[in-house]
Amino acid sequence: MENKLLLIILDGVPYRNWRRLFGNLEGWVDSGDARVWKIKSVLPSISASCYASIHTGVTPAEHGCTGNGNVFRLSQPDVFSQTRLAGGTTGAVAHSFWSEFFNRHPYDFVRDVEYDEPESDTINHGRFHTMTGYGHANQMTPSDIDLFGSLTNLCLRFGLNYGMLHTCTLDSMGHRFQHESHEMDHACFVMDEMLAPFITKWRDAGYEVIVTADHGQDERGHHGGRGALQQEAALYYFGDAEGPDEDTVIDQLQLAPTILSRLGASIPDSMKAKPFLS
Repeated sequence: MENKLLLIILDGVPYRNWRRLFGNLEGWVDSGDARVWKIKSVLPSISASCYASIHTGVTPAEHGCTGNGNVFRLSQPDVFSQTRLAGGTTGAVAHSFWSEFFNRHPYDFVRDVEYDEPESDTINHGRFHTMTGYGHANQMTPSDIDLFGSLTNLCLRFGLNYGMLHTCTLDSMGHRFQHESHEMDHACFVMDEMLAPFITKWRDAGYEVIVTADHGQDERGHHGGRGALQQEAALYYFGDAEGPDEDTVIDQLQLAPTILSRLGASIPDSMKAKPFLS
């Protein structure tokens, strides 16, 4: 496999905050170096359910993850496993739910926090964290620049064809301060500022890059149900593929087959949605 793509998931950012607060990303859209679309999450619009759907391309009703309290090793083909079948190398820097869904369950705090398993049929190189102790008074989230650095490290050391990064910082901030607040404005600004230099590094290294969210959040910092603020996020694409008209709303189930098509990996029959890039 020669193609390379990175998926960056900033947890819990509603569409309107993407478009008004992420100046670096929007600047690349203005210059023509990126394209942006609206993307709509599956239901329930809860984190774990969305994580599972993003990579399997099937609904929560089918993969069975009904929420954050129901995490297990998924049985459907996924982006990691299909990339491996095509001969690619995979990596992930993310919350431990991703390791449990796509590598092994239950999560082991010692074994699974950091691993390099070249023969794995899913995730070859994993760097995970749990947010154990998370609550209103303490977010328990790593610094995002450390996560971006870890993904870049994996790319440089192991030549990842597919890499995925997930951070809960903005989701946690939204639950704590809600989205119409000085704290959230500043948090989005800091995230945009930290992320921007790494996008340049990744593009220079030959990666296509997708930046998006798993779901949004409403005025009260809630998500899980139906509604534009809870379900809709932005999706920014950096690369040379052709995409749909700018007013197209992308279905979250299209992400998995799109990533596989860009990598040159086969799309399993279980993924019914059509790729949105060509």
